[in-house]
Amino acid sequence: MSIPVLNRKLVLEVPERVADGAGGFAHSWVALGEVWAQMSPGTGVERAGEFVTLASVPWKIVVRSAPEGSPRRPLPEQRFRDGARVFRILAVAEYDLTGHYLTCFSREEVVA
Repeated sequence: MSIPVLNRKLVLEVPERVADGAGGFAHSWVALGEVWAQMSPGTGVERAGEFVTLASVPWKIVVRSAPEGSPRRPLPEQRFRDGARVFRILAVAEYDLTGHYLTCFSREEVVA
């Protein structure tokens, strides 16, 4: 396996529940930090709804590894942000046998 080229700076974000003042909760996103990544797109799909069209593209995002339990290690349900673009993390796996890198299987969704 070749060494990935980490040439994109992304922000790793985690969801946080925030009281909405009416007895319920809203979700907010908090930045954990920046990571350098290699990004590879998959084949996109488009689904038409009654009022909107949703375009969805799977991405493989490779980042440096971090130990289990570290806040720097990406987890499912977190997301990466690149400016206004958002990549929801679906699953995380080891990229290589040495455990130096992780592959984050992600999805970017855009409402058109």
